[in-house]
Amino acid sequence: MPRITMLGAGSAFTPKLVTDIALVEDLGPSEIGLVDIDPKRLKIIAPLCRKILDLCGREDWKLTGATDRREVMKGSDYLVNFIEVSGTKTVRYDNDIPEQYGVTQCIGDTIGPGGVMKALRTIPAWLDILQDAERLCPNALVLNYTNPMSMMTLAALRGFAMPVVGLCHSVQGTSRKLARWLKIPYEQFEWTCGGINHMAWFTSLARNGKDQYTRLHRVCREPAVYEEDPIRIEMMWATGYFVTESSGHFSEYVPYFRKRKDLIRKYTRDRYRGESGFYARDWPGWRKRDDAHRKAQLAGKAEITTERGHEFASIIIEAAETNRPAVIHGSVLNTGLIPNLPVTGVVEVPVMIDRNGFNPVCFGPLPEVVAALCRSNMAVFECVVQGILDRDPEQIHHAMLLDPNTASVCSPREIRDMTDDLIKAERRYLPDWLAKRRPLPAPRPAPKA
Repeated sequence: MPRITMLGAGSAFTPKLVTDIALVEDLGPSEIGLVDIDPKRLKIIAPLCRKILDLCGREDWKLTGATDRREVMKGSDYLVNFIEVSGTKTVRYDNDIPEQYGVTQCIGDTIGPGGVMKALRTIPAWLDILQDAERLCPNALVLNYTNPMSMMTLAALRGFAMPVVGLCHSVQGTSRKLARWLKIPYEQFEWTCGGINHMAWFTSLARNGKDQYTRLHRVCREPAVYEEDPIRIEMMWATGYFVTESSGHFSEYVPYFRKRKDLIRKYTRDRYRGESGFYARDWPGWRKRDDAHRKAQLAGKAEITTERGHEFASIIIEAAETNRPAVIHGSVLNTGLIPNLPVTGVVEVPVMIDRNGFNPVCFGPLPEVVAALCRSNMAVFECVVQGILDRDPEQIHHAMLLDPNTASVCSPREIRDMTDDLIKAERRYLPDWLAKRRPLPAPRPAPKA
């Protein structure tokens, strides 16, 4: 009987993944444990998941809920992580303080000032969880969905020996979008994709062995198509390759689109297409609406759909339990899988799953233009993760210094001041060692003419 523990079970992911797992054919009686430190959210999600299991014909499956993870983690075969440290309490700081320095963000939870601060809040709690896991379920496969994805995965792989994979839906979503634009049935669409999370690149697109990139360039000149994803299309025209993350989120990974107001007006659009402050404004409302919708589902006033989706968690569990191999795209340690990216970092590549767990595929070198863009972000991830493991505040300042979007706007001194302002505002949610930093030398007087 496989035991699956979901951490941060109040997440929007949970009902979808419980449904997906329940619809896996040939999966025998299983046990799902739901963990959330907020008893109010747990009180909603646990009975909803019970209802989902029953609707899927899994009445014999056991489901438990707890606010203390140690009550349900023991003996788990799979740990699925969705934790959100500090909830919505810091999202305005993450957005508004950098904005005062001219740094705008659309999402701000995986890279840039918002991503760095989220890592500082989340990775220490993540490491505590994995420490418990090594003791209570050392053989579990660990599936991480929490952002900042690359930093969370890197911290886990650097600090622990457990098998960990970082999971996202940008590869699935983007490949389906490209198939739609090209009017190719998805089952006939051939592609390869590799890089880092949110900056993986489709290095080939084909149908029946025939290259489709020339067609894609032509299709993307249609106004209706261009308006769906202006920044991603501009980057394809600049580099030759299409990237996996939405225009708005991707704009935070590079120095080209958010550094001037005229560029923001020209290339960004509403919501996920680049709107400044979009996530900070909308996310708190999403959570409230999610909870209200779940209560309506429990009361029979809203439909509960039972269709299997495209998230990778259920595919991993199915492949490992049935030994029917499957390939997903996940974030794993770069053991030479992409040789022109740092071997100490995390990359997103195809990963084969079977009863032996995660088996990453050697992808090969990326085209240099996109490899260089990936390396610029991997340097940020390295400084943050090693700074947390070493408890070194200076490395956190270095991470902000190296962030491409921030560096396109601010001087080094402004970046340090912004970082200090963020740490001060969010101190309640951050490790104590961040208060200990080396003072910056006083500025030298300007030389006389």
